[in-house]
Amino acid sequence: MSDRLPPEVQALLDQRSKARQARDWDTADTLRERLAELGWEPIDGPTGSIARPRLASSPPAELASLVDEPATLPATLVVVAEDHPADLARFLEGQAAYAPAAGWELLVVANAPSFDLEDLGAPMQPTSTLLPTTERLGWADATNLGLRRGRGAVLVLVDTSLEPTGDWVTSLLAAFDDPSVGIAGPYGVTSADGRQFEEAPPGEVDAVEAYCLAIRREALRAAGGGFDHRFRFYRNADLDLSFAIAPPPWATAGSAAGLAAAVGVKPHSAVRVAGPDAISIKRYGFGRKPQPWALLQSPRA
Repeated sequence: MSDRLPPEVQALLDQRSKARQARDWDTADTLRERLAELGWEPIDGPTGSIARPRLASSPPAELASLVDEPATLPATLVVVAEDHPADLARFLEGQAAYAPAAGWELLVVANAPSFDLEDLGAPMQPTSTLLPTTERLGWADATNLGLRRGRGAVLVLVDTSLEPTGDWVTSLLAAFDDPSVGIAGPYGVTSADGRQFEEAPPGEVDAVEAYCLAIRREALRAAGGGFDHRFRFYRNADLDLSFAIAPPPWATAGSAAGLAAAVGVKPHSAVRVAGPDAISIKRYGFGRKPQPWALLQSPRA
């Protein structure tokens, strides 16, 4: 990877490698922070260090976080475009056909996609905004870029493997009429021990899957602005965020969820909504290990 790093990044990485060899850890940490400001994360190994893209800690103004600002719309939808142009086109067409009556926006994170978005032939709504990246970010960073740029009171992460077949947004937003709800979606799971998870019926759940995950703005802010950036891939990232927002009853004092519950900083609940029956899975997404609840070809009612 290092043979195609930007010159400034490569120079900082080389300086940091020398600092580590000299056991000058303070300088190495300072250089790590400078790399993070530029949107790169050093990965150290026995033969040296490389760097991989990450969401910059000091992004340009057009990509800066808006999480701490008040909402100006009822809803923000976030999709990430990477490698499945037909999926994205189908989602955009469905969303254009079944736009909610409430004010909303669509943020499309173009995460260094393998295709040209201009060739999709699908309608981009006037409320749509494109957020491009110059390098392929990890799953959490790409998702967080969209969530943090949203202006909605509720921010909805939706995978492009889902196809809107009706006004699914309005029915999903209704879950947040209950002020205690911090996170909601049509695909929820529960667990008795935090190891094995099962599909849950509508109502309070331990976690909501990220195929379609809606989060209250205040809850997103309390959770630090999104997913832990160390999740380079989707697997279990939704569980981690759900636990941070709505600590499950089995959380232990030593776990992140347990600590959050103990100090009471995130007093929200997670719920699986009944439906919505206007959105369906069309493709098995994210490349995660198959689970019974992830393989359904139609929404649960």
